[in-house]
Amino acid sequence: MTQHILLGRTEDEILWFRRRSFLRAAAAWTAMGGFSAAWAQQRTNVVERSGDILLNGEKLVPGAYIQTGDRIETGPRSHIVFVMGNAAFGARENTRMTVERGATLDAVSVLRMITGAVISVWSRGNTRTIQTPTLTAGIRGTGVYTEIFTNQADRTYFCNCYGTIDIDAGGDQVVSQAEYHQSFWAEPEPRNGRLLTPAKAINHTDEELEAMAGLIGQKTAWQILGRKGVKDGQGYMQQEPPSMHPAAPR
Repeated sequence: MTQHILLGRTEDEILWFRRRSFLRAAAAWTAMGGFSAAWAQQRTNVVERSGDILLNGEKLVPGAYIQTGDRIETGPRSHIVFVMGNAAFGARENTRMTVERGATLDAVSVLRMITGAVISVWSRGNTRTIQTPTLTAGIRGTGVYTEIFTNQADRTYFCNCYGTIDIDAGGDQVVSQAEYHQSFWAEPEPRNGRLLTPAKAINHTDEELEAMAGLIGQKTAWQILGRKGVKDGQGYMQQEPPSMHPAAPR
């Protein structure tokens, strides 16, 4: 188990992938053919859920199918894991989000987050976008963790766990190329003249990303390489000085 730093989250939230219910559900999802089979057979694309979940303002019922354009809300001590096309999403408690339609009915073009936290893995493809009140991230194929801190004026925490992402926070723009967890704060107000600042790696684990990637038949960058880097938020396999972070002051 990789080390992780918690900020306003509980250990139980972070270790959801160890639960017997998820392990059984993930195994069944894979054995039954994943998303393409669920789509063809009109089965649910919800892999696992717990607690109170609303879909377009109504209670999510067993067997329901989440479509692009839908609005998902999780209540306290609730979470949901689902797959849409070639992307997998895991929403933590008190999350409000919308998955907007892309080129086809089963493709997500925008993950729009209002509150909460979402861990997501995306296969390679055309640029898609994650949007929060303070950040826009254009992604290709990657794994990311996004959290909105509503008690800090919607300050956004964003980690590019691996891959290449174009990040914009109020006009502050960088290209994030991460080998291993490159983390950012998207600030509601400038800090030292910047709206996009470096962050540590918080509130998510390697194992969560691995579990999500497995749902869409993918592996994380470190699984492919067979080794892990330094989980300090810098984004590299080896130790690098803080100045190497793309949002570091120049």
